[in-house]
Amino acid sequence: MLNYTTAKDGMQYPTLTLPEQKNLPIGKYGQMRLEFLKKHRRGTYTTLLTEARLTEHLHEMDETARAQISEIMSRQATSLGVTEQMKAENPMTWAQMMNNIKASAEETVLNTLIYT
Repeated sequence: MLNYTTAKDGMQYPTLTLPEQKNLPIGKYGQMRLEFLKKHRRGTYTTLLTEARLTEHLHEMDETARAQISEIMSRQATSLGVTEQMKAENPMTWAQMMNNIKASAEETVLNTLIYT
C-alpha cells in the first residue's frame, strides 16, 4: 500500500522510502568499491541501494579483498624468501620488500575485484 503526500499545488505524490540497510562496517576497499559503483556502474549502484543490499555488498567486497591481499602477500613473501629471519637481520630490506609485495597485491585485487 502506498501513502501519498499532498503538495502545495494540490497534486498527490507517492511517499517513497528505501528499505533499511544492514549496519555493517565498510572498510577501505568497500569505500573504494562504493566510489567506483557511483561513478562507473550507476545501474548496479542504484539496484543494490533500492534492494537494500548495498551495505552487505560493500562489506563482503571489503572482506574478500582483505583476504585475497593477505593470501597473495603470503605467497609472494614465501616465493621471494622474505622471512622472519630476514626481518631480524635486516629490517629495512624486509620492510621495503613487504611494502612492494603489499602494493603489488593491492594492485592485483583492485583491478580484479574492486574495479570490475
